[in-house]
Amino acid sequence: MTTPVSRPETARPTTVLVCVNCRREGDAEDAPRAGRRLHDALAARAETHDDIRVVGVECLSVCKRPVTIGFADEAKWTYLYGEFDETAVDEIVATARLYGETDDGLIAWKSRPVAFRRGVVGRIPPFAVAAASPEGRP
Repeated sequence: MTTPVSRPETARPTTVLVCVNCRREGDAEDAPRAGRRLHDALAARAETHDDIRVVGVECLSVCKRPVTIGFADEAKWTYLYGEFDETAVDEIVATARLYGETDDGLIAWKSRPVAFRRGVVGRIPPFAVAAASPEGRP
């Protein structure tokens, strides 16, 4: 068993959202959906990383680009990415850790693995920015 990666007590883990309802073409009706398979693989891997928290969600409304994931933290930009499967676990974990190392959630484009350069579906401002003004500006 791998020893968990430790981090400062003040640091919050990066939340990795996974749409568990996402279905990929070819998924059997009586088998777990691709989103559930990715969630389970990520959750198993996150057991050895205290800087990552995996949360399954019912739907992220990006059905045309399954499987959809997101990186979230209340003080950072939230990112949504599409088109993943359980073979991308290492890449997702590595990128979640990059996200966690930022102050604002913005990972330099050149630092992102390729799937995270082309897979962006959207980004949502931190709650504090959105609440600060009606225009959504700080």
